[in-house]
Amino acid sequence: MTTRYAHPLRLGLLLTGATPGTAADLARLAEELGYDLITFQNEPPTSGDGGEAAGLDAWTLMSWVAGRTDRIMLAAIAAPAAKPATSQDTAPAAVPAGAAGTVPTVTARAAASLDLLTGGRVELGLLAGADTGEAADIVRGVWSAAERSPFRHDGEHHRVPGAERGPAPAHDIPLWIAGEPGHEVLRLAAHKADAWLFTASGQDADAAPAGGAGGRLVTAVTAANAVIDEAAEAAGRDPREIRRMVQVTGEATAAGLLPLIEDAGIGTILLATDDSDTIRRFAEEAAPALRAAAQETATQVKSLFVRKHRHAGIDYDAVPASLAASAVEPGDPGYARVRSTYLRGGSPGLVLRPGTPDEVSEAVRYARTQPVKLSIRSGGHGISGRSTNHGGIVIDLSRLHAIDVLDKDTRRVRIEPGARWSDVAAALAPHGWALSSGDYGGVGVGGLATSGGIGWFVREHGLTIDHLKAVEMVLADGARVRADEEENAELFWGVRGAGANFGIVTAFEFEVDEVGDVGFAQFVVDATDTAGLLERWGAAMEAAPRDLTSALIIGRARPGQPLMGQIMAVVDSDDAETIVARLQPIAAAAPLLDYSIQVLPYDAVMHVPPAAHEGQGEPVTRSGLADHLTPELAAAAQRLVASGQTYFFHVRGIGGASRDVPWDATAYAGRSASFQLVAFGHSRRGLDAAWDAMLGHFSGLYINFETDQRPERLLQAYPEPTLRRLRELKRRYDPGNVFRDNFAIEP
Repeated sequence: MTTRYAHPLRLGLLLTGATPGTAADLARLAEELGYDLITFQNEPPTSGDGGEAAGLDAWTLMSWVAGRTDRIMLAAIAAPAAKPATSQDTAPAAVPAGAAGTVPTVTARAAASLDLLTGGRVELGLLAGADTGEAADIVRGVWSAAERSPFRHDGEHHRVPGAERGPAPAHDIPLWIAGEPGHEVLRLAAHKADAWLFTASGQDADAAPAGGAGGRLVTAVTAANAVIDEAAEAAGRDPREIRRMVQVTGEATAAGLLPLIEDAGIGTILLATDDSDTIRRFAEEAAPALRAAAQETATQVKSLFVRKHRHAGIDYDAVPASLAASAVEPGDPGYARVRSTYLRGGSPGLVLRPGTPDEVSEAVRYARTQPVKLSIRSGGHGISGRSTNHGGIVIDLSRLHAIDVLDKDTRRVRIEPGARWSDVAAALAPHGWALSSGDYGGVGVGGLATSGGIGWFVREHGLTIDHLKAVEMVLADGARVRADEEENAELFWGVRGAGANFGIVTAFEFEVDEVGDVGFAQFVVDATDTAGLLERWGAAMEAAPRDLTSALIIGRARPGQPLMGQIMAVVDSDDAETIVARLQPIAAAAPLLDYSIQVLPYDAVMHVPPAAHEGQGEPVTRSGLADHLTPELAAAAQRLVASGQTYFFHVRGIGGASRDVPWDATAYAGRSASFQLVAFGHSRRGLDAAWDAMLGHFSGLYINFETDQRPERLLQAYPEPTLRRLRELKRRYDPGNVFRDNFAIEP
């Protein structure tokens, strides 16, 4: 059976007087014995003897324990600091623990920070007091990082004139109310909390007076539950939102505690002790019977706050149980981190975060039943904007990020789509290997590896997809398949260049290259003669040995300053003379203003720290592939830059090995191109007009940099007969056009 409040049973400890060393030892013991939770409470000093445990701050102790455990949940019970309304709750540090309590804004940030550091292992209790309701509102307000405006609160006990929100915690931190079961406390829990903690003794738990099947404690908890239920329903909440918890002391037994689960709906039992023998005995003798009585098949109801933020058109109650715990809704604290991509703001109604291929299958089966847009996101970035949406569903693959070596002799590796390319470079570096994969390490594997992949070794080793040997996929009907040159060969052909149209790749198998240290150069040049720079740089690139790849970036002209350009280049060599010889022709393409040349490991070139994905810039982008940088194309590009319609004009060298592959070997159709061009701008109308005037100079486009949704772009990306072949694949694998929120091929 499950509790009537639909919460799986959890068993935990409340440590009261443990020293730091003892607390860590007990926490590790509890983790080994299968406890779910360990709790710390700030207590006022009880003596003046200077003892180690006197007045220990719960947050400091909990942080110490967090670094010495791996799985167990960690909770602190804090006493909010009641303050007059004229004071400001913006203290830079917590008020010392004890009777004075802690400042709610600081408590919120401490909880969220530790939750992020532990990967979502933190819960927070507030000790009931006159200001606890306000404190709960402040804590939730600080956690609501998705709200762009500063958080403000003007209450009887706390005043927050305008605090910065965040950080958002790693998961939806449950907020408890702890205290004696008076009606005001219970109503407070009903209105504000995710859980209510009742304190009792083991003797109470074991007591069972005549006519009281569950003893005095069951009677007390049942009466308190009735008050909470009535108050929750009056506030529009489902009583099941509120987990019921009890603290017991002494020699609590399974027989004494079972009625709490079966009759009173208790979902969490906390054993208050610092004695290791008691902890072990309870785990070995009482816990098995308690867990057997409460089969852990229930799921928690989302809070009223979260439900109020739900979007119309999505059946949230139908989300598969395997996905519900990790799913993120607009009202969840973690929503700010998953709503947008690096350059595109979004407001999806639901973000599903599967952690296994089977969960990806369940996510697809569910999403296809919902009448809203579906977007697929791998590990991050997303220039085109097709990996987020407004009001729809996002399947976020960031939890699938494993990188494994399958065969050292053939350099075969398996990479999941949620990994970032900087992670891949770092994982391959110890073997002396690398995989050409774009020029920015923050990009996710999945989106790039299904579209092409124009990286720093493209001229020497080809596109990323040219190293792809097999994929594992989830199709539009949720079926899982494998595709390579022999099994589902036609699907494998389509995945290499148009993969997002046919399913979700859950794993890629690549054969990577042997790569040592490389020469990495950055040149700042005068780009005033834009056309001349493009012609000279383009000619130098086409004449260069294949171990050189470079890219050119031209910004917007600034008054009183020369137009600046930057050339970045990688030479696959650690020999200084070779590096200089390769770089001299491209450095001579324009007057040189500054430069830097280094010999670095490739993973250092690709390394970028994780960045917040908050929709920075919202650019309009246009993309093109060109066989050569002809004088005509160079002149057109100069007019584009001079028009002011682009603030970031980027040209990458391709050619070389990427042109060795037959044009029909993959769905990527730009094999003749030696250059890939992209322009970033703010105005769609202005940039489209300027770019459209250049279309006659292009031989195709690269889909990952294109935001233009006009139908003719599809034929530019996939000219016939490639497009005809892709349409046949679409009819076979996705006839319902489930995967349409991308560079869509209509079936």
